Amino acid sequence: MIQEIITYKSIVANLEDVLNNSPFKKNYVIEQIGIPSPTFYRKLKTQTFTPDEMLSIAKILSPEENFRLELKAEIEQARLEFENGDFITHEEMLLELKSKNII
Repeated sequence: MIQEIITYKSIVANLEDVLNNSPFKKNYVIEQIGIPSPTFYRKLKTQTFTPDEMLSIAKILSPEENFRLELKAEIEQARLEFENGDFITHEEMLLELKSKNII
């Protein structure tokens, strides 16, 4: 646990460099995370972003990694649903779509 905290502190300390080297402009990141610009720059200077704000920033700066993580989570959820029998067959889906006049 200590190593994770040290790593987190390092990430927070290097955030400004990461933002400066990012293909995304700071204004875009600010708009996406939804905090006022002065608050963003104050938090950047004082290194006081909350973990949730840091996660939001990381998702913006690393969209491919975020996509992979979300996809893995969705695949795992689908696997659990399948194992628990929480699914319908192709034929059942076709009947449902036909009943709604979609096909």
